[in-house]
Amino acid sequence: MPGKFFLIFFLSLTVICQSFRAENVHPYHVGSVEINYNSKSKTFEVAGRFFLDDLENGLSKKYGSSFHFNDEKYKERLNEALQKYCLEYFRLKTDNRFLKISYIGYEEDQESVNVFLESEPVANPKKIETAVSFLYNLFDDQINIVHIIIDGQRKSEKLSYPNRYLYKQF
Repeated sequence: MPGKFFLIFFLSLTVICQSFRAENVHPYHVGSVEINYNSKSKTFEVAGRFFLDDLENGLSKKYGSSFHFNDEKYKERLNEALQKYCLEYFRLKTDNRFLKISYIGYEEDQESVNVFLESEPVANPKKIETAVSFLYNLFDDQINIVHIIIDGQRKSEKLSYPNRYLYKQF
C-alpha cells in the first residue's frame, strides 16, 4: 500500500512539474515593433518588445551559444548579437530607398526585452516599406504587431509567420 501511495504521489508531482515548463509560460509567440518618425531629428525611432526567454532562445539558436539577459557578464555579448540580429531581421525602406539602421541598445523589463534602433535621417517620408521577421528563426507561429507612426498618424498591422513585409502610404 505505501508503494502505491508513493507511485501516485510521484506521478502527480511529475505531471504538475511538467505543466510549468518554460514553453508553457506563454503559448503565444508575439512581439511588437513601433516605428516612430521623429520630425525634429528626421529619423525613424524603432522600439521592439519581445518575451525575454524567446529572444534568448532566438539568439542562442542563431549564434550557437547561450545568452542570458539577467546576467551582467553576458551584456557585451548580448549587445553584439542583438546588433547583428536586428540588422538581419529588420529592414526599413522609404520612398524606394533602403535606410541605414543603427542599433542603439536594449533594456530589460521584467519578462520582456525592449530593443532600440534608429534610422539615418530622411525628409518627409510618404511611402514606408518594412521587413520585420524577429524570432521567425525560432517559431513558425510568431506574430509581430507593427505600428508605423508619422506626424501622429498611426497605421498598424499584424505580421504572422512567414509574412514579413508591410507597406504603408502616408
